[in-house]
Amino acid sequence: MKKFWLIAMLAALIPLQACSQEMYKEGKHYEVISDKATASPEILEFFSFWCNHCYNFEPIIASLKKKADGKASFKKVHVNFMGFASPELQNTLSKAMLIGRHKDQEVAINGAIFRYLHKTRARITNENDVRNLLMAAGIDGTEYDKLSKSFGINSMHRKNNEIVDKYRGSMNSVPTFIVNGKYKATFTRDLKPDQMTDLLMWLTKMK
Repeated sequence: MKKFWLIAMLAALIPLQACSQEMYKEGKHYEVISDKATASPEILEFFSFWCNHCYNFEPIIASLKKKADGKASFKKVHVNFMGFASPELQNTLSKAMLIGRHKDQEVAINGAIFRYLHKTRARITNENDVRNLLMAAGIDGTEYDKLSKSFGINSMHRKNNEIVDKYRGSMNSVPTFIVNGKYKATFTRDLKPDQMTDLLMWLTKMK
């Protein structure tokens, strides 16, 4: 009886694997952008706080992070090449995100910035606006001043921009998702949110 159930389970898995292979195809749902994959599974989301599509993607990101937990690392990478603001101001918001990451408040800080720009529809024009925004989100102003100039945050910011530079040639819009350093996900119009996260998780298993 046990042997029968084992055979039945294996038989059931084969169609599921074939289904995934048929569902996600190179050239349609993903592009190969490198010859070599990362040593461990990872998902990079390249985004901009000024990007409305990135803001609308946040619920999908929350679902993705739950699915990736323990299976693949996930990191948001803020870009500085959008035309909505100067590179300097975009870098300031990158640092704001990284201050949130350092304080283990990244989700809250990112949410506050996104809502300020896209729900309240307010403008961010200088670093003082960013400082005030983070203060409203719970970061002490004096601590912000210290952290924004600290070696740790500047080192994190430099690494953030190095990742942007590394994959810049594979990006023509945001959000862009790079998986395992080798695959760029493409979301076709027919994909639902859960299928988007499924595609990204499926790519993490690719070498």
